[in-house]
Amino acid sequence: MSSFHSAWTHRLEKNHPPRRHDGLLELIGDTPLVRLSAVTRELPEDVQVWVKLENMNPGGSVKDRPARQIFGDALEEGKLGDGQVLIDATSGNTGIAYAMIGAALGVDVELVMPTNVSPQRKQIVQAYGAEIVYSDPMEGSDGAIRLVREIVEEDQEGKYFYADQYRNPSNVRAHEMSTAPEIWEQTAGRITHFVASTGTSGTVMGTGRGLKSFNPDIQVIGGQPSDSFHGLEGLKHMPTSIQPGIYEEEELDDIRWIDTDDAWDMADELARREGIAGGYSSGANVVAALEVAQTLESGLVVTVICDHSDRYIGE
Repeated sequence: MSSFHSAWTHRLEKNHPPRRHDGLLELIGDTPLVRLSAVTRELPEDVQVWVKLENMNPGGSVKDRPARQIFGDALEEGKLGDGQVLIDATSGNTGIAYAMIGAALGVDVELVMPTNVSPQRKQIVQAYGAEIVYSDPMEGSDGAIRLVREIVEEDQEGKYFYADQYRNPSNVRAHEMSTAPEIWEQTAGRITHFVASTGTSGTVMGTGRGLKSFNPDIQVIGGQPSDSFHGLEGLKHMPTSIQPGIYEEEELDDIRWIDTDDAWDMADELARREGIAGGYSSGANVVAALEVAQTLESGLVVTVICDHSDRYIGE
């Protein structure tokens, strides 16, 4: 019997019963952690790189976590639930998560997105019933932020709840409360480094804080595009962008600067050599994680597969 077949026979013999859930929101989180093998072959024997498969959330991305937290906190605080429309700026993935959760909870959602976001993301949010307001494609995510703020400022009737993912502490809290403890448990406390590139920065800030609460020696590294004119949708070159209010750079132990071509090439390599089809921000994360891993003699580095490549096919 092959080792592959033997491993799966062993898993099947455990006879785990299939789980059932009372609602969609229960499916968010508890995502698998997978060790990379092909792209890490040149690393020292005692250095490992693992990826959290956030593309296995029901909405297909890491953004399901903060979206759920934002909805939950707003409902608890009475900011949603009386007919208010949730509105926010997004480059796509958070918008999909908002639209999905809004549909599940019966809350209307309106999204401000750059016109040039991928057709796939536009179609997905519209399938969930969300409305889209388009911002200038040349201004990227910053243009969407400026436009949504204008819309909210002109709202005199209290129509909107402005989720404001770039400044909302619920974004960070989601990862501090869920992503970090999951990684800690999945690595049996052996994680030494956590790496995540920055868009809203919620993933790296929240997961980093949560992990450091378990072990302050864990190194938390942020990744950023290496220049302002980059092709990594959803990520921010902080020196030239509207900086998210939740971003606290002094809490990071290091920053890695990522070239667009390297991230795109790594996304392709992950699909072809690891069978993991992530988007370009996922490629950026793995590029940064491998750079960190290459400086180590021993260690366990964890990063994130943010979403699935099917949202970028055809771009």
